[in-house]
Amino acid sequence: MTRPSDVHVLTDAGRLLWKVMQGGRTLSWHLTQWAAVRLAKRVAQRDRVDLVTHAVDGRIRSKDSYGDESPRKDTEH
Repeated sequence: MTRPSDVHVLTDAGRLLWKVMQGGRTLSWHLTQWAAVRLAKRVAQRDRVDLVTHAVDGRIRSKDSYGDESPRKDTEH
């Protein structure tokens, strides 16, 4: 069985909405980034993968791991 892909939260400039994507598939659309991250976090926890949140310009804003943690301490949070 293949490992599920990371979950991404990014904006769609054409629609001015936020979307949650996994494995190249759009899972949902949201009016706010906050709402998109809320759903994406649940999906990432369920699938034990990383949650990657992008800023409006497309750059990675934050990355949270919900998978198998390495022994190294996470310094972002």
